[in-house]
Amino acid sequence: MLSGLVIVDKPQGWTSHDVVGRMRRIAGTRKVGHAGTLDPMATGVLVVGINKATRLLTYIVGTSKTYTATIRLGESTVTDDAEGDIVSSASAADLTDDAIRTGVAALTGEIQQVPSSVSAIKVNGERAYARVRSGEDVKLAARPVTIHRFEVHGIKREQGGNVVDVEVTVECSSGTYIRALARDLGDSLGVGGHLTALRRTHVGPYSLDQARTLEQLAEELEVLEMSQAARALMPNRELSAEETTEISFGRRIAAGAPAGSAGAATAERPAAAFAPDGSLVALLADTGNFAKPVLVFAPGTGGQATREQNTGASNTGGQAG
Repeated sequence: MLSGLVIVDKPQGWTSHDVVGRMRRIAGTRKVGHAGTLDPMATGVLVVGINKATRLLTYIVGTSKTYTATIRLGESTVTDDAEGDIVSSASAADLTDDAIRTGVAALTGEIQQVPSSVSAIKVNGERAYARVRSGEDVKLAARPVTIHRFEVHGIKREQGGNVVDVEVTVECSSGTYIRALARDLGDSLGVGGHLTALRRTHVGPYSLDQARTLEQLAEELEVLEMSQAARALMPNRELSAEETTEISFGRRIAAGAPAGSAGAATAERPAAAFAPDGSLVALLADTGNFAKPVLVFAPGTGGQATREQNTGASNTGGQAG
């Protein structure tokens, strides 16, 4: 059974769910999921898991993301991006380049961010965007996010200088909304702002260089094999033949590092354990003096994965940003 990750270059206008549906047809399996939702307007890296690799998606969702984006200053929209109607405008003609860069610097680091009211966050069991469409005024709570890098590459003045398009790169923690960054930058500068273009270039260790369009994948399905995917994603542990057998049957082995130490694997950040033949056997967490399996992929022989034991990891992603 084909299992692995597919790095898709999502096209504009498609939802992440649309991509999953197309990949089910391309891969010939229903067991397909994605890690980290992209809005329809956005393009770029969408990590898709096939069959057993869907079990890795929960560990990908929480990784950092990198985007290139265009922020338009001088106009605000109802959705904080170009898909919504303009609700206010103010001339950005007096904005200096230095003021823009100062505003960007203030939104770098650990910040409190209020997600867009048309996000997919649930409010009392219903998506926020659905409540907005029904006419409700939705106010979401601020949440902590980390903007590792917010870098300005270009500043272009359009419409006689009344609007300013700012080309940026943003590297951020999971759960960050880039359109909320655009909105907040515009608000801080007193002219409003929204996102006009967004392209995701990295999700954790997976990059746009590895991504293929749906058309390319339909012609030749390129799959990042399970062992390769796990090696890039998380800390590695090489097992002996005896350890492989023990772990393959869900039993404990000696810890890779003392629990609580910097090198210790946890259930949230497990180590990928590999058999002597290089195949992925399990994901491990260090507890006390022992390492125990969080998720087992391989049978007791330590060979190719033919049995899967899930000890609690979820198999789908969906957190925006």
